[in-house]
Amino acid sequence: MSDGSRTPPLLEAVEVRKTYQLGATEVPVLHGASLEVRGGEWLSVMGSSGSGKSTLLHILGGLDRADRGRGEVRFEGASIARFGNRDLDRYRNRTVGFVFQFYHLLPELSVLENAMLPGLVGRVPFAWRQERSALMSQASDLLERFGLAHRLRHRPRELSGGERQRVAIARALMNRPRVLLADEPTGNLDSRTGGEILDLLAEEHRRGLGIVMVTHDASIAERADRTLWLRDGRVVEDS
Repeated sequence: MSDGSRTPPLLEAVEVRKTYQLGATEVPVLHGASLEVRGGEWLSVMGSSGSGKSTLLHILGGLDRADRGRGEVRFEGASIARFGNRDLDRYRNRTVGFVFQFYHLLPELSVLENAMLPGLVGRVPFAWRQERSALMSQASDLLERFGLAHRLRHRPRELSGGERQRVAIARALMNRPRVLLADEPTGNLDSRTGGEILDLLAEEHRRGLGIVMVTHDASIAERADRTLWLRDGRVVEDS
């Protein structure tokens, strides 16, 4: 990747703080965490369990919010906290893609149908019928690229863990997001299968996809262009 240090960040967190309320107890998780991701960059976020990695990723993706008035997330310089509901839904569905340790595939749908789902969100009924063929073709192309052309009609229960994660990644890329947010994407896989998933992500990165990946494994983090370390809810190292 070329040096993007002179370009504005595509996505950034600015002094983000997050506290959860558990009954009468406040549990602070993030204490002013900041990061920047430039277009096409692969950033790994490392830290021990409980350091705030997943919380930070969820806030970057608009799945959760920072404490009111205590930090913000900006996409192309605009605070996503100021997005209306429609713009925030579009951000979560089209600007960023999500991949998690657990695949979250719908068991009653086929592989092809699971991959297509993000493309169907927000479509009006008459357009859905007209565009279904194009969406099926796009999802099929993604799945074929990921080595799943022979699995399109299978249900998730018929797949291996690695195959399920490939479907989840295809689903995340269905709307051609600018950034993929991946939370321990190989954490539920053996080392060989996990390596294959990382190779797949590396290929998408070479195609221009930005990636923010949470991991606790230094050997996985080495795949990235840059690594941040979180400790007790703060970024303590950027290398």
